[in-house]
Amino acid sequence: MPAELAGAAALEGVSVRRSEGDPEVFLLVPPDDVPEPEVTILVPAVNEAITIAEFVSWCHEGLRDAGTTGEILIVDSSEDDTPTIAVSGGARVLHTPRRGLGRAYIDAIPFVRGKYVVMGDADCTYDFRRLAPFVETMRSGTEYAMGSRWKGSIEPGAMPWLHQYFGTPVTTWILNRVYGSKFSDIHCGMRGITRDALVRMGITSQSWEYASEMVLKSVRMGLVTREVPVTFLKDREGRLSHHKRSGWFSPFAAAWINLRAMFVNGAEFFLFKPGILAFVLGLLMVLPLSFGDITVGSITFSLLTMLVGVVLGTIGLHSFYLGCLAHVFLDYGGNHRERWRRLFSYTRAVLTAMAIFTLGLGLFAALVVRFFTDGRTLPAASATINHLGVLGLFLMIVGFSTFSFTLLLHATGVRYGPAASDE
Repeated sequence: MPAELAGAAALEGVSVRRSEGDPEVFLLVPPDDVPEPEVTILVPAVNEAITIAEFVSWCHEGLRDAGTTGEILIVDSSEDDTPTIAVSGGARVLHTPRRGLGRAYIDAIPFVRGKYVVMGDADCTYDFRRLAPFVETMRSGTEYAMGSRWKGSIEPGAMPWLHQYFGTPVTTWILNRVYGSKFSDIHCGMRGITRDALVRMGITSQSWEYASEMVLKSVRMGLVTREVPVTFLKDREGRLSHHKRSGWFSPFAAAWINLRAMFVNGAEFFLFKPGILAFVLGLLMVLPLSFGDITVGSITFSLLTMLVGVVLGTIGLHSFYLGCLAHVFLDYGGNHRERWRRLFSYTRAVLTAMAIFTLGLGLFAALVVRFFTDGRTLPAASATINHLGVLGLFLMIVGFSTFSFTLLLHATGVRYGPAASDE
């Protein structure tokens, strides 16, 4: 057992349980442990000896006020007296190696016993005496109760100016645009979720980006979601926030990894609709010029315009197909996969792709034949055969891309091992 846990484990009535899956994880259980909690207050802590006693007291008060039975589960990676103070106050303490904020929540999931989970920080910046709104909204059917400091209150001096007026509003706006959501504060540390939804989310983020991953997955999963106003308070005298402990660059690093989580999990936003737009614009530049130049007033749209359309259309088509695959890979319910498989049924899609490729090959072959029969010289740039040849190249690209996409789309359904036989 780590030395920092020895004092806590030695307290009268405290029992120690080892994790079966990870020898570095220990659970300290207080003597007055609640047998069947309705609510789990799940909070990571690192060296919070200044605030942890008051925080645990707040949690007990909040549980009583909410009229519920609950457990306080502190996920601890401290080197100070935090675990001893917490367990002596009646909290369960799950000791884990310091592996990141998101990882702390992942490590804790097997130890969560409550039907409803309220998450937050152990620094007394969120008022856990006001648990009732979270408990009430989850009892009424909410699966994800997102705290909002903007709908609640922010004590003067509680948030750095850069966070309050730039960082949080901007990243919240970006996530809402990418996912079509309507959150007002995606970085609020206090939030509630049903245990079932938390398990189904399958959180993978190891660090600060867990916050964005939870929000965006709540949208992907179609969870019943409501925002709950919360009070955000200043740090206690003598306490440094985790960002300040990590240095001036920490907030920027946190913002970057949160944006990465948003963009990776929302890849289709940058691919699907932009791809459709680019492909349509490409078609509008290619098809009308298939039989020669077109002059409108003093402007002539020539073979060069057509080539630009081919490039734009090719980029657009690939972007569209990648966006479709992103729908499949990021689909919790499997609805997108089935929809695209129906639309691109293997036989129909492959035969269509072959027909398009063959037509394009024929048009391009005509240009090649003309090249050799004319003494290995190309016709004038404005000649119809050149335009048809470029159209042929474009159709070959469309045909092959469609064939490749169809193969990959149906490959997403391939399974190996026992799961395959079960289906």
